[in-house]
Amino acid sequence: ITDVWTSRNGSSTCVSLFVSPQPVEATDDAFWDQFWADTATSVQDVFALVPAAEIRAVREESPSNLATLCYKAVEKLVQGAESGCHTEKERQIVLNCCRLLTRILPYIFEDPDWRGFFWSTVPGAGRGGGDDDDENARPLAESLLLAVADLLFCPDFTVQSHRRSTVDTAEDIHSIDSCEYIWEAGVGFAHSPQPNYIHDLNRTELLKLLLTCFSEAMYLPPSSDSSNANPWVQFFCSTENRHALPLFTSLLNVVCAYDPVGYGIPYNHLLFSDYREPLVEEAAQVLIVTLDYDSSTSSSPTVDGTTTGTAMDDVDPPGPDNLFVNYLSRIHREEDFQFILKGVARLLSNPLVQTYLPNSAKKIQFHQELLVLFWKLCDFNKKFLFFVLKSSDVLDILVPILYFLNDARADQSRVGLMHIGVFILLLLSGERNFGVRLNKPYSVRVPMDIPVFTGTHADLLIIVFHKIITSGHQRLQPLFDCLLTIVVNVSPYLKSLSMVAANKLLHLLEAFSTTWFLFSAVQNHHLVFFLLEVFNNIIQYQFDGNSNLVYAVIRKRNVFHQLANLPTDSPSIQKGLQRKKKTPEPISRTNSQDGVSMEGSRPAAPAEPGTLKTSLVATPGIDKLTEKSQVSEDGTMRSLEPESSQPLPEGNLPSAASDGEPWSGEASHPRRDRRRLSSASSSGQWTPTPDWVMSWKSKLPLQTIMRLLQVLVPQVEKICIDKGLTDESEILKFLQHGTLVGLLPVPHPILIRKYQANSGTAMWFRTYMWGVIYLRNVDPPIWYDTDVKLFEIQRV
Repeated sequence: ITDVWTSRNGSSTCVSLFVSPQPVEATDDAFWDQFWADTATSVQDVFALVPAAEIRAVREESPSNLATLCYKAVEKLVQGAESGCHTEKERQIVLNCCRLLTRILPYIFEDPDWRGFFWSTVPGAGRGGGDDDDENARPLAESLLLAVADLLFCPDFTVQSHRRSTVDTAEDIHSIDSCEYIWEAGVGFAHSPQPNYIHDLNRTELLKLLLTCFSEAMYLPPSSDSSNANPWVQFFCSTENRHALPLFTSLLNVVCAYDPVGYGIPYNHLLFSDYREPLVEEAAQVLIVTLDYDSSTSSSPTVDGTTTGTAMDDVDPPGPDNLFVNYLSRIHREEDFQFILKGVARLLSNPLVQTYLPNSAKKIQFHQELLVLFWKLCDFNKKFLFFVLKSSDVLDILVPILYFLNDARADQSRVGLMHIGVFILLLLSGERNFGVRLNKPYSVRVPMDIPVFTGTHADLLIIVFHKIITSGHQRLQPLFDCLLTIVVNVSPYLKSLSMVAANKLLHLLEAFSTTWFLFSAVQNHHLVFFLLEVFNNIIQYQFDGNSNLVYAVIRKRNVFHQLANLPTDSPSIQKGLQRKKKTPEPISRTNSQDGVSMEGSRPAAPAEPGTLKTSLVATPGIDKLTEKSQVSEDGTMRSLEPESSQPLPEGNLPSAASDGEPWSGEASHPRRDRRRLSSASSSGQWTPTPDWVMSWKSKLPLQTIMRLLQVLVPQVEKICIDKGLTDESEILKFLQHGTLVGLLPVPHPILIRKYQANSGTAMWFRTYMWGVIYLRNVDPPIWYDTDVKLFEIQRV
């Protein structure tokens, strides 16, 4: 590497690592010290002065020099950690080695021949290069990770010293209890240290190096093999790291305590720099990477909120080996949950605050990392999930998520954000409390590009979902099943839908039940089953108070009649397919013009040309993502066997059996039917057959709605004729006081499809998370232009 360090005064140090092919001796300290001696470099300088081509050239032509450079840099970090970095010079050396390794590591990872290098033992590269054989036998990666962990709790370098005396002895660094040096008050720590921007900057640089170490995962192709654990993360989160607990706590507290608005003075971020924000971003990214753990393969129990003892009492089994996941799953104090939830909600809501006073507060950009963190919290700690759903605070998470979903729906570079938002809502919707909370009136008027309405949070959810389906990006179609599953899960608890939301649901049914849509793909009819189940749930369990929905059903009764009389003969199927629109969009937009949007809102915009995006692995189908649970009379849920072909308890009634079985053609033998129905597609183009249409048409759960129409339509028509009514408010008044008790079929059991962890979603989260981290680290661009294998980078 030539002219590596050019200091600011113009003088330069010539370092020739590969101009002469012979290796430079590791003992030649005068030569190697040139790399970290300069005091005037920044991480940006290092990236500018060490070009990618030079690193690759050294790697190919002078491998021993690159190897020596790496272990000499690690050795300096180890020495810094040992000595406690008491002098300014030592701190500068540590930071320069840190920057150099951050620059070089991705080029080590991208070459399969080099990938094992850091896991080999290098003679003399143990801790401080001492003589102790055991220490010398430590792989370079372990020495590096342990040194970084020590440096993150180094008094006067990354944490405030508790000592008054000026002379600290070296062994003090080993005797300090790092739990007393946690960076921020919050979970398990009450003391909030004095802010120190130098400490924040140093922590940020060390965390950047840590994240780079963990990024080896980016250079391996996606694989759902859970044994493919990241060795860097595995070691760092193991009992070998004596700082695991204080570091986990520091990262979590720094993120959740951060308030970008500061002391509430508008525009304050324009007056001074915020050194905390880069640290918070880095902390959030390191935290989610350390929590990358496939819970579906874990045999250890998660805390389910029903046991009386805390998880801390369990001696056996010990829980996940990953201590960060373990600590996260053991948090149990209410005040800790409150602190975490308030912090995450505050940060997720930050971009919404912007819309009131443009640019008045600092606008954070790390909401995607926060969503992954919130997902991990709910997935690994069931007590936290129950706490979130215990009060209306869950709505402080729901509203920002709906805002992001609505805002990103037309932007194909944000498809990953759409997925994670929907996954979180799917997870929440599996719990009864979520549906109950949605009945709270929606009064926070966040400017969103949706029709104006007066109603509840349930109305907001349905209106946003309708907008995503009717005017979202083409690549969102795989999410339709998920969106409607969420609506089905909450529908038995929705007390009073607004007219706007009721009309949106009917519009979706109208669009999804056209013959060209039903016959054009093997899965499309599932969407109709979901919507019918929504109507059945509301009519059977929440008829009182839902006169708007009942009125909308009566007005659009022809849609239900057409479904009941769907043609099944070949000529009609072909004719239905010919009506298919020229565009591949699944929904006609003609009658989804919503009129007035909310004041101050901007339409969702597509991605700017040239925007980079990363590819994602496919997500599992909804039947793999969820398992069915039946809600009992007392509100508890019992899981239904997926293989079971037994009818439900009221299965002797045709209406109950079909109402309770929304999975259409998969009802009797899910796996066998799906194989049979999709076998045609293996030969190329799939074509619908009369048998196929009959297989699911006969199971359409229309009995409840048909009975409702049979009873109410004549009554409504009679009122209109008798009173000469044209005003719908009178009809609604009549419907409000009506009742169908004893007239409807026996209520079907409530079925909830609960999210279940599986290796497919674990893999999806890994590619999404690293894709976000890749795109967000642009200054310096740590991984840009390296040969990443986990995802593809594309330009919109």
